[in-house]
Amino acid sequence: VQLQASGGGLVQAGDSLRLSCAASGRTISTYVIGWFRQAPGKEREFVAAVSWGDSKYYENSVKDRFTISRDSAKNTMYLQMNSLKPEDTAVYYCAAWWGSRLRIGRTEVNYWGQGTQVTVSS
Repeated sequence: VQLQASGGGLVQAGDSLRLSCAASGRTISTYVIGWFRQAPGKEREFVAAVSWGDSKYYENSVKDRFTISRDSAKNTMYLQMNSLKPEDTAVYYCAAWWGSRLRIGRTEVNYWGQGTQVTVSS
């Protein structure tokens, strides 16, 4: 499966952004799909994931501010990001993996999309 992320940009603290991840090649309905992010000088970290059964998991730092969703008909995943903070600044990557685990490490991802830059100014 090929993943294409989009929707990043430069915003101010408190603003919102919606990231999209369009999949091609295979349907995403059989994968767990999610988002990771990597800030400058830091390791890539898990952000959120949604299963094929629509179960969701969020990292604590984004819980109650970010919402992950999937549209199987469009073969697309979204990350709605509200109340953005400067510490959310990072390159955001969409990802897909086999199995049923929602919270995984970056080494367990089977497919990566290219990143989209999100910059939040204070």
